[in-house]
Amino acid sequence: MILHIDCNNFFVSCELVLHPESANRPAIVANNNESGGGIILALNKEAKSIGLKRGTPIFKAKEILAKYSVTIFQADHYRYEKFSEQVMQCVKDLDIVLDFTQYSIDEFFGSLPIDDTEELKDCVQKIKNHINESTGIAVSCGCAQTYTLAKMATHYAKKYAGYHGICIITPDKRERALSLLPIEDVWGIGRKTRDSMKFYGIGSALDFASCNESFVKRNYGTTGLHTWLELRGTPCIKLDRPKWQQSISQSRTFAYMTDDINILKQEISNYASACATKLRAQNTVCKSVMVIINTNRHRNDLPQYNNKAVIKLSTPCNDSPNIIKAAITALNQIYLPKFQYKRAGVILSDISVNDAVQLNIFEAIYDGKQSKLMQTIDSINSKFGKEKIHLAIQGVKKQGKQK
Repeated sequence: MILHIDCNNFFVSCELVLHPESANRPAIVANNNESGGGIILALNKEAKSIGLKRGTPIFKAKEILAKYSVTIFQADHYRYEKFSEQVMQCVKDLDIVLDFTQYSIDEFFGSLPIDDTEELKDCVQKIKNHINESTGIAVSCGCAQTYTLAKMATHYAKKYAGYHGICIITPDKRERALSLLPIEDVWGIGRKTRDSMKFYGIGSALDFASCNESFVKRNYGTTGLHTWLELRGTPCIKLDRPKWQQSISQSRTFAYMTDDINILKQEISNYASACATKLRAQNTVCKSVMVIINTNRHRNDLPQYNNKAVIKLSTPCNDSPNIIKAAITALNQIYLPKFQYKRAGVILSDISVNDAVQLNIFEAIYDGKQSKLMQTIDSINSKFGKEKIHLAIQGVKKQGKQK
């Protein structure tokens, strides 16, 4: 049987492990919580119960946030990646899940060669408990014959309290499970496909699974056919094990507008440093550094300007000083002083594994001291807090309280 593990309200759960005093009260994670900027990225069940929704701009939710004294955490993706690694390691340590694969930062797949349903449930319960006890993260689990059905099982495990976080869809229960799932909730069904299916009267997963094969091929191609087969219990989707992120980015919408090049340099330096840290965390290097800057598109009374620049590194690297240097060079190429900027970002691309670096023959051989320095800084920052040690150009770190 295929096993699917989904971490519940993952970003918020990570924060609440570190801030238990905020447990059992409304809490959200926002991409920027300074001066009311940003949007809601994640929320716990208490926050959902008072009407908050993911993707809502913070400024639109100010009243309800204040009314219910909602705790707001600023997103820290580096922290969440570390928690994700811990969850992954917990399952590996049990050594009972075959082909265990990380699908996303909060989702995992594997297989359990167990036929007996009760034995399977006991095994999944053991995995679930071990993750929660070891990391503090609660997870929901689904088991079924295929990846698509396993995702469906997890959907039910999360939605219905009676499952206590574990749902197993056996062949004899498959048709009933399909009949209760709206077509838009089927893994792999996008908005356009959903609208097309509803045009044909396909409203549930069972409706789709009951379609004629030739109809599916003609209207939804190979991808649709694979989903159709999986819903009918025939495995045909193969997961590619993600080796590393193909691009790493960080951007922010400022709480203010500015034309100050020094402020922009400080912001860009912080974003570049955060991206470099992520590169090192997955043991990769990059060859391209892109910087983007934007004015406030909502201010039609002000002149508008949006631009980007890419710096190609002669030698791929992942150390913060070189990546920050490239980012500042890119910023200098596109900055114009007459505009008020509202947003900026850094994107790293052309990413490859660290031990595959091809050195430029005209440059000095890469100095291992730089690598050791970055490892030391990462170790200290991981232990004592993000960016405890940073470059001067990144500015003085604010030690403000999270609300």
